[in-house]
Amino acid sequence: MENKEVKRDLSEASQQEMLLKERKANSAWRKLRRNKSAMFGLILVVFVTLFSLVGPFIYKVDPAAMDFLKVNAKPGTPGLPLGADNLGRDLLARLIHGGRVSLIVAVGGMAVGAVIGILAGLISGYAGGKVDIIIMRVMDGMSAFPFTLLALMLMTALGAGIENVILSIGIASVPGYARMARGQVLVVKNEEYIKAVKAFGASNSRILFKHLLPNIVSSLIVYATLNVAGAILTEASLSFLGMGITPPDVSWGAILKDGQDVIRSASHIATYSGLAILITVLGFNLLGDGIRDVLDPKMKK
Repeated sequence: MENKEVKRDLSEASQQEMLLKERKANSAWRKLRRNKSAMFGLILVVFVTLFSLVGPFIYKVDPAAMDFLKVNAKPGTPGLPLGADNLGRDLLARLIHGGRVSLIVAVGGMAVGAVIGILAGLISGYAGGKVDIIIMRVMDGMSAFPFTLLALMLMTALGAGIENVILSIGIASVPGYARMARGQVLVVKNEEYIKAVKAFGASNSRILFKHLLPNIVSSLIVYATLNVAGAILTEASLSFLGMGITPPDVSWGAILKDGQDVIRSASHIATYSGLAILITVLGFNLLGDGIRDVLDPKMKK
């Protein structure tokens, strides 16, 4: 009897150990690590973040300091690793500080759009009826304008400045989040556990934020990650058109605009700022695709 009990205990222990190993192997992080493109995207995002946030503490050069003796200096000039721009300002310092502004604007715009859009989508999908019709017609009206054009119109009304750029990009992002959240809510709200919670008398706010939102958040995380890349491009477009970040602040789009007029004689200005935008957008897109594959098995190839 004792031998049988010992064998049974060992068998149960081995099964628990196997289950534990299987859970670890199937964890979101381990799945993400197995996705090479997603890990490459994560490396790019971490690199750009460290470059922009830690860079100012390592490379302590004023990005607004001008030296007219070094106008359009080429990369490798003593004291100027990446050269200088059309006003003799250190290009590396401007890229570092511009990256911080671009990331703040992109993440801030994403946060504003996510909060407003997800709340609108939750209410629209859960309430239905006239509330759903009104909210979705407003979203349809906003969606009639291309993303960048809508942000440009809002910037025209609000004026230049970092706060207004964040607000403009955030508002322009609202329809996408609202539609995503509404579509997910329409599916989840008909599940049996939601009906059971209603039967127990749970309030609408509790159902929305305690039961519906946690079950749709994975899709929203994927959309938000991809939306950051779009926000970076939009900010660069606005700054390039002179409607975004204005001096003394600097962004990658503003640097790209400065390099436009001297593209023939000092191509390095536009090249380095364009590469910074390209690398960042590529990183967020690859990371977003990888997160989507991990959180949504139906999307796997």
